[in-house]
Amino acid sequence: MSSTSAPRLALLGNPNCGKTALFNLLTGTRQKVANYAGVTVERKAGWITTPQGRQAQVLDLPGTYSLVPLSHDETITHDVVTGRQAGEARPDLLVCVADATHLQLNLRLVLEAQALGVPMVLVLNMFDVAQAQGLSIDTARLSAALGMPVVTAISVRKDGALALLAQLDALLSSGLPPAQPARDADIPGPDALNARVCAILADAVQTDASRWAFTDRVDRWVLHPLWGMVLLVGVLLFMFQAVFAWAALPMDAIEAGVGWLGEQVAARMADGPLRSLLVDGVIAGVGGVLVFLPQILILFFFIFLLEDSGYLPRAAFLMDRLMGTVGLSGRSFIPLLSSFACAVPGIMATRTISHWRDRWLTILIAPLMTCSARLPVYALLIAAFIPDRSVAGLFNLQGLVLFALYLAGILSAMAVAFIVSRRGQAQGRQTPLLMELPAYRFPSARNIARGLWERGWIFVRRVGGIILALMVLLWFLSSYPAPPDGFTGNAIEMSLAGRLGHLLAPLFAPLGFDWRIVVALIPAMAAREVVVAALGTVYALSATGDGVAGALGAVVADQWSLATALSLLVWFVYAPQCIATLAAVRREAGGWKSTAIVTAYLFALAYAAAWITYRITLLWSGS
Repeated sequence: MSSTSAPRLALLGNPNCGKTALFNLLTGTRQKVANYAGVTVERKAGWITTPQGRQAQVLDLPGTYSLVPLSHDETITHDVVTGRQAGEARPDLLVCVADATHLQLNLRLVLEAQALGVPMVLVLNMFDVAQAQGLSIDTARLSAALGMPVVTAISVRKDGALALLAQLDALLSSGLPPAQPARDADIPGPDALNARVCAILADAVQTDASRWAFTDRVDRWVLHPLWGMVLLVGVLLFMFQAVFAWAALPMDAIEAGVGWLGEQVAARMADGPLRSLLVDGVIAGVGGVLVFLPQILILFFFIFLLEDSGYLPRAAFLMDRLMGTVGLSGRSFIPLLSSFACAVPGIMATRTISHWRDRWLTILIAPLMTCSARLPVYALLIAAFIPDRSVAGLFNLQGLVLFALYLAGILSAMAVAFIVSRRGQAQGRQTPLLMELPAYRFPSARNIARGLWERGWIFVRRVGGIILALMVLLWFLSSYPAPPDGFTGNAIEMSLAGRLGHLLAPLFAPLGFDWRIVVALIPAMAAREVVVAALGTVYALSATGDGVAGALGAVVADQWSLATALSLLVWFVYAPQCIATLAAVRREAGGWKSTAIVTAYLFALAYAAAWITYRITLLWSGS
């Protein structure tokens, strides 16, 4: 370590041992944490200041069970700690983070890391949970057996890292010893490693044999081949019912507020371009997206609840057999589930998949998972065209339709994986699922509240950033050039946007889309939810009279057929209308060829499915 540079500390540990939670606590950042393995898939850096004022850089590395990498994310960790990362020296100190409730598994990596020749300190994270489970850990004996300082931590508490910070102060004040050359020959074999771990635990840890009793009892039902699947389907159905039922009141309040704001601005401004920009462009467009914030927060509330409780890895095991029938393993479940929030982190999470065949298949189908950006489109059209009534006295029809849309994406993804995996070039032995099942825990209200705040703020920033900018651009393109004198139609039809919409309308006419829908689909390439704002702007500018066209849902319900609405819903199940997703595919799959394949097959699926839906609905309705 240079005398003029700050020391670099690397957090090393197994997946789901709490490294990222500890990283957030030390650095004040807010990286994603959850109660399952594979959340961190890339190297992150931050800075800490110790109680004595010393500064150090902290690296949060992806979790790994061994220093022999099997996947892309484990390779990142291996290269950083061994000094093989391009342009980056070895860390000055390894902070080995171990889950105190799973020491038998975690200590294997600690013993392997000792051969790297880098100074180390061991952090027993989740120490309060270990005590609650009846574990008695003698840190002094553990420190003597390992030959390194051992401290405890509770990374979910504000003061949970005080012992670690004090230890870092002590180490940094005395000066870290220089790293020694790696001693690969000193890494014990698997049998010797297991024997040494068992000997250390026998000397330093006393275990209560009944500590896993509750988790085992619950897993008898949760992991049951039949009842476990029934529970999973029931949980998902309840989620989608709640998205509509619980969000009704706050959505009505936001919609009323947006409508009142538009009326007030229109009443207080003279007719002209500025009033049109504010009322027809900003308020009609952006306000039409903001109204769906309650539904997005409710959906993420359930996702965070399942993440933090430890249920999601169980769902992965339940899905492993079903996914195996289409050429995937349960290891793909976590990236695909992440794609329900956003396909970009879902595609990045495929780095945890060691087999390239499984990883490519997962990347290929991840965009078919219904991300949260689609929810405003679904909610708008379902509320406008699907009656709000109960089915069998238990379910809401609108919630069932939303569930069917999510299910359509899932089943289509499985069908694509099945077809691709059966091609000769994709044949191969299925990768078995190996995943640690964490103990169940009561979800942290702090983690859920923080997650909801972050997701809500991300959505609001998108509304106030990219969506606002696109709406201003769309308003300009929809307002200029002005129509010639004597023109009796809607002025927007003569604008740049209107002319482009009419030019492309014949291509989308077989799907039931008119030129207004085509205009709205173009800016939606930047972000799917923009289509709602774009429709609000286009229909506001198309309205007769001086005011806004009214509530967008009422407008489309009056002017669209059921066949058009269902066709557009199906279009958004498949269409890859998100440039960020395509960029993630290029980065993770390694080139434009893969991106072109994903883009082409998704657009083809979207067009074919929307066309079939439109024709079947016309035949069914007799139109």
